[in-house]
Amino acid sequence: MVSGACCALAHKSLLFTRTLSIWRQPTRLQFQTFTSLNPHSFKFTFNRPPPSLTHRRFLNSPPSALSNHGSSGNGGRGGDSDGWNSGGSGGGDGGDKWSLLSWYLALLGKYPVPVKAITSAILTLIGDLICQLVIDQVQSLDFKRTFLFTLLGFVLVGPTLHFWYLYLSKLVTLPGASGALLRLVLDQFLFSPIFIGVFLATLVTLEGRPSQAVPKLKQEWFSAVLANWQLWIPFQFLNFRFVPQQFQVLAANVIALVWNVILSFKAHKEVLPK
Repeated sequence: MVSGACCALAHKSLLFTRTLSIWRQPTRLQFQTFTSLNPHSFKFTFNRPPPSLTHRRFLNSPPSALSNHGSSGNGGRGGDSDGWNSGGSGGGDGGDKWSLLSWYLALLGKYPVPVKAITSAILTLIGDLICQLVIDQVQSLDFKRTFLFTLLGFVLVGPTLHFWYLYLSKLVTLPGASGALLRLVLDQFLFSPIFIGVFLATLVTLEGRPSQAVPKLKQEWFSAVLANWQLWIPFQFLNFRFVPQQFQVLAANVIALVWNVILSFKAHKEVLPK
């Protein structure tokens, strides 16, 4: 009986060893398959699709690059990157530029009013400095003038444009060119004349010349509105037609730098006595 028991035990051990060997075989094959970094040099062929582009990048990336994968931020298209070309760590000057843009767009989406207010303040600041140095060619800068002009850009221009564009997008829901044209008409022939008048009168008052607010409007308002139409009508049609609502103020800031130079010149032009 002892001999029979030993034979049975040996048979079970042999069967277990054979089963373990068969069970481990796919693991060895899989290990041999994926140890090669070149997907075309596989020793074994399986009925499976070829590695994706991301998989190939993973296989061919050095360890330092692999350790940073997934830890970077949004890419240059404002959030649809897979983290390989850009992000918080940045890979070169191009990556740093896209990272800065992604960071700005992220803040714009999270804090739209403060970010637009700060952006408008920066643009009004630059616009007034250009006006003083290039157009007026002053010997010394008027920092009080620059401060007040920048202050209005921060508390008036940025927030007002944000809520106006938001309201306009809800008011006009027509798609395509017809909707863009209607928004353009409301923006340029209803909102802009009123807003330019408010801006000029407020700035003159803040500068300590409230008695000149009405004469300033009589002298400069209509010419400022005409300049506004010449500059903004072509751009705003494209802006309303093709740019998403949340980015319309950002797009308008490109032209706003030129407009701020014109507006600063109109606002600070001396009122001629009659």
